[in-house]
Amino acid sequence: MIRGGKSYVSAPPAFSNDARRLLVCTGNTVSVFSTSTGLQVSSLEGHTALVTSVIVEPASSPDKKILCNCWTASLDGTIRKWDFSTPELLQTVDIQLPIFSMVIPSYLLSQSEEINAKTLDTFAYVSVEDKKAANNRSKALCGQIRKCNLTKSQMSKLILKETKRPQSLITSPSGKFFGIKNKRRLHIWQVPTVDSNSIALKSITLHHTKAFSCLAFHPVERIVAAGDESGRILIWRGFGTQKFFVRSGIMNSRSADDEGDKPGVRDNDDAESCSTWHWHPAGVMFLSFSSDGAYLYSGGKEGVLVVWQLDTGKKKFLPRIGSPLLYFIDSPDPSLASISCADNQIHVLKMPSMEILRSISGIKPPLSSKDICGGLAGRPAFDCNSGLVAVQTENYTIQFYSLLADRGLYEVQVCERNHQPGDEVTVVVALVELSLDGTVMGTVEVKLPEEDIGGLICLKFWELDSDDKIFTVSTLIYEPHRDAQLSAIAFHPTRHMAVSSSYGGDFKIWVSKHETKQNDQKTLNSGWTCHAVGSYKDKPMTAAAFSADGSVLAVAAETVITLWDPDKNTLVAVVGQSPTPIVSLTFAGNSDCLLYASHGSKPRLGVLSMSKLAECWSYRIQVEAVSYANDLSLFAILALLPESNERTFGGDGIILLFNATDPVPVTSLSVTKAKGGRIAFIKGDPSSLELEVHDGNPSQTLLAYISGDHEYVLFDPYGKEIRELSITRRDDPSLEETGQYGYASLYGKLPEFNLKKSSFPLISSAAPSEKPWEAIFPYSTHSLPQLDKLCSEFLESVTEKRTATAE
Repeated sequence: MIRGGKSYVSAPPAFSNDARRLLVCTGNTVSVFSTSTGLQVSSLEGHTALVTSVIVEPASSPDKKILCNCWTASLDGTIRKWDFSTPELLQTVDIQLPIFSMVIPSYLLSQSEEINAKTLDTFAYVSVEDKKAANNRSKALCGQIRKCNLTKSQMSKLILKETKRPQSLITSPSGKFFGIKNKRRLHIWQVPTVDSNSIALKSITLHHTKAFSCLAFHPVERIVAAGDESGRILIWRGFGTQKFFVRSGIMNSRSADDEGDKPGVRDNDDAESCSTWHWHPAGVMFLSFSSDGAYLYSGGKEGVLVVWQLDTGKKKFLPRIGSPLLYFIDSPDPSLASISCADNQIHVLKMPSMEILRSISGIKPPLSSKDICGGLAGRPAFDCNSGLVAVQTENYTIQFYSLLADRGLYEVQVCERNHQPGDEVTVVVALVELSLDGTVMGTVEVKLPEEDIGGLICLKFWELDSDDKIFTVSTLIYEPHRDAQLSAIAFHPTRHMAVSSSYGGDFKIWVSKHETKQNDQKTLNSGWTCHAVGSYKDKPMTAAAFSADGSVLAVAAETVITLWDPDKNTLVAVVGQSPTPIVSLTFAGNSDCLLYASHGSKPRLGVLSMSKLAECWSYRIQVEAVSYANDLSLFAILALLPESNERTFGGDGIILLFNATDPVPVTSLSVTKAKGGRIAFIKGDPSSLELEVHDGNPSQTLLAYISGDHEYVLFDPYGKEIRELSITRRDDPSLEETGQYGYASLYGKLPEFNLKKSSFPLISSAAPSEKPWEAIFPYSTHSLPQLDKLCSEFLESVTEKRTATAE
């Protein structure tokens, strides 16, 4: 299996000592990227849960060989030391508590020439979660700040601080201080000069009237800066010069969260001065001092990097980054820095000009507005031949992401937007669909009405430039179905033809002309035009699909399926009867089966035989996505499991692979984060991906599953690994105890599928009736043609395929 789509911004990254590599926390691994190319060069694998911290050991002197050692901490309760140049695991420290943050202050080893550096122990300060200790106390304070001796693999019993939730730790570049933000207070500790388990730490508390959002320490002086949720930046100069005091352990009189909030920023904060800057219109997400301490960098939800001159308060900006900013990391090379954004991108900056040199692009996160427009927004589309997925983003763009290479390739701007924090969503990219060959794209953008006035729907067709390999707009159509929202876009498999269906009760067939030669000169037709319009009893048209050869167009009219001749625009037949509205239609590859899925109080997956016009079998199951393989006679479904069965199956969804005519699945895999997920059969070279290909899959077709959080996995549907997983139950008690389902793996437990399971009640799995017309259409209002005249081209193509296969 190949996994990808991890978040690159779940924790701050770290530069290597030579600034040539950037270490990024990606799920339960640490990925090492080249800062010169932006490509991944290696990874550190060993943690079994989310990695929350990565710290590179600094070189002790410029003359020494550059060190390539780093420490990582994880929710699996372990701290690990690595040589990331190899890569090789050097040491593991198990503290048996989930670690949410870790700092390792750098010690001033030159404090005494008599002390040999090799005799000093390495200490880390960790922010952990201890639910068992919280349950034994009257107050639920599960967050703890504790000290750990990494050299001796010992956790100190001393608890420096208890908080309601685990907090992020920040250390000063000098290694003399570290601290946390806790609501309206900053707790700062002074690191002992010679550290040992017996020496308690001195600490102070700084107060504010608003909740803090971030903090940073000056590299040389006693200056600390903190940002709050209103956008203000507070700077304390000369903090702790007099009132650092020793805490021997947990306060017995009252806990940390019982301290009263102080009325102002200067009440008992022991600082020579406190100044306030205010530019950010929303919460400050990060603060960071430059390596020389002359400047302060800040960023927030508005997506603008601000550089403040510390002495004068003057500022300059790097605007239009387009996403909220999360972290700023200064590198050992003063000409390089990195900035992490909420859209899962890390930009490498050239300093001090703040020019973006290159970007490390992860897959964009799901849309926050995906529930608007009937839940259509946020559904990715696939280019199955190239192994690409097209994902809608918050900035009204479509990101094309390579599933095989696990990196972003390029983005297409559907409509313009200047990112501003707190903006109400006024435009939604509701639909995106790609043609079978990946050369044409259709998008639907919806401008939401304000007080029921001013709504607008726009359909756009895009064509791929053969030279630049980037989509450009070919045709723009306003209100393609009057003011009704579109439910689906489907492309003809071999021709430049598309269909759009709408909830307003009609569908439209669109065509585009190819290059034509006139007088030995090439003339380009520059648009798509409406070829035909169809409707059925004014019912909402909720889904559409072309057959594999394109001779039949199936359009769902709410609860029934209408079959059309797309060239003549004539209604051929009406088949099927679903108890709830149909939301998707799919022709099952080279078989003669049509799949439909309906949602509602009685969800259903049904398989119709086109040659017999009868339902072969169906399940009462909530289907999230369907995909088929042209050359494997397979189709796959992604289904949601009821909450009562999530614990049994170890996930909230299940992938089932079927042969079209057989109701018993070939393979079943339990998955997590299935809500909003998608599946697709894509072309790939498993040998280059280190995948073992089964003999039954000569076409090297892989099945891709992308979760609702946009993590994904690729696997061979016939592979030996999948067959073993499908009959193996994988129980991990540690996941149940920590409650961290989905961190260790994209998969949950993988049960053996049993057709008689009560979680998948079967509606019908009987042979078709001898009189299918009467069984499906009991009403006399339907006048059906002879079978040999019904969808003749489609049936002939199916017969030809079967004859060729037999020969």
